[in-house]
Amino acid sequence: MFIAEIISVGTELLLGEITDTNAVFLANELKARGVVLHHKNTVGDNLQRIADTIKKALERADLVILGGGLGPTDDDLTREGIALVLGETPEVDQQLLAHLEGMYSARGRTMPQSNIKQAWLIPSATPLDNPLGTAPGWMVKKDGKVIVAMPGPPQEMKPMWKEQVLPRLDLPERALYHVTLHTSGIGESNISDLLGDLTLQHSPSVATYARKHGVDVRVAHMADSLEEARTGAAATEATVREKLGKYIYGEDSDTLESVTLKKLQERKETLAVFEAFTAGALAQKLGRHPRLKGVLSTADHGIQVDLGLTPRTLTEEGEDSVNAAIELARGIQDRLGATYGLATVGNLDTHTCHVALVTDTDVKTATLDWVGTPDQLIERTSNAALMLLYRTLKGEA
Repeated sequence: MFIAEIISVGTELLLGEITDTNAVFLANELKARGVVLHHKNTVGDNLQRIADTIKKALERADLVILGGGLGPTDDDLTREGIALVLGETPEVDQQLLAHLEGMYSARGRTMPQSNIKQAWLIPSATPLDNPLGTAPGWMVKKDGKVIVAMPGPPQEMKPMWKEQVLPRLDLPERALYHVTLHTSGIGESNISDLLGDLTLQHSPSVATYARKHGVDVRVAHMADSLEEARTGAAATEATVREKLGKYIYGEDSDTLESVTLKKLQERKETLAVFEAFTAGALAQKLGRHPRLKGVLSTADHGIQVDLGLTPRTLTEEGEDSVNAAIELARGIQDRLGATYGLATVGNLDTHTCHVALVTDTDVKTATLDWVGTPDQLIERTSNAALMLLYRTLKGEA
């Protein structure tokens, strides 16, 4: 098994002052090529800690990729860290130095003395061209291990990875098949119970991830080719789909709103929405799709009564009752002439929210009663509303 490890260098990354998008990019690049990634590390601008992190990574991985710390200043220490671990002494490479000086002279400037360290090389390192900046990368192949060091700016790192690093890497012929199934209406612990021992097996692997939009389930398998990997994962994927069937609404790039609107479009039906509780969250998700007749959001009782909320329901059951949701859904459906009327009501104090979906002949409701912040309750309620509509459109609700 060919294993890689990513090390992001920089105190600003360690302290969360900037987001480490490079590590995300590299992780996806490695995954796409079937390279196993077990660890990602972030280390500040400290020579000994950088060296310790590299040394530890070399004990676990075949390929160690460092990002950042290749600048000209005293706190840019990636080169020194690699040299320390390998027991080699950096020396100025005259070709690199001439290249750097040429970059400055071409713009009528004199290269600062501090930039000289960017022309350093150790005997076992190969320089990686960086036409977009002054920091060349390093590639070191030694004792069966590969170390790659690239500059931190993403606009410099990404081209260097694709144009300089990948052609020099002798990656094994392995391929990873993976699919992420999106669920709604079920918690991560309930999914774990349903999946049983599937989440314990090594390969094909099955993993669950709690997301803002619901719980994702990822099935992955690696083999010598993508087709072999897909075939190897097929039985496990089928079992997961069978166990979670009614909760799955999509996979990979699908969103709950995208599959719902797609189904609405296929059926050539229309939707009208009243958001008494979700306060525009549904409008934001649904956008300006041609099958959406309109969305109204207001807490004004006068407008709600004008739309269809009866004074009896308002006074005897409350604005956050199931019947209030039904009446508001019916009212917006009638007012906008839509196939479906969808409404949300709720109470932040009791954490109880209701969703109603009406047609000319049918009424469906869903109730949520769970802890959470106001933002979480609104998100969950809007997801519940879309899931109720999606399942209805599929003929499942």
